[in-house]
Amino acid sequence: MKEVYGEQCLALSTIFRWCQRYEAGRVNIEDLPRPGQAHVVTNSATISAVDELKRQNRRITAREITVELSISEGFVHHIIHKKLGYGKVCAHWVSKHLSENQKTARIGAFLTQQFVH
Repeated sequence: MKEVYGEQCLALSTIFRWCQRYEAGRVNIEDLPRPGQAHVVTNSATISAVDELKRQNRRITAREITVELSISEGFVHHIIHKKLGYGKVCAHWVSKHLSENQKTARIGAFLTQQFVH
């Protein structure tokens, strides 16, 4: 089969396993639930709750947010760094993305320093 279809072809053992499952009565192609920790979906309510806690107290830790919202610490880190785009600077949460006013202020401060020297 690989000679005809190339590397995109399924392995023969996978085909046999699928046939066994079909013969056993399984017709649903969706994955069956697996044991273990459930996957937590990032929803806007959770993101906004983390953002609100962070805005109220810029020195709040991920562990404190974890206790407050009853979600995992890794999930809090994911929301803060990936979804909200914040990083820690001197124990304060600071946005990694500057607004236009902040960019203009930085350019002005830089130019002022250049003229002073």
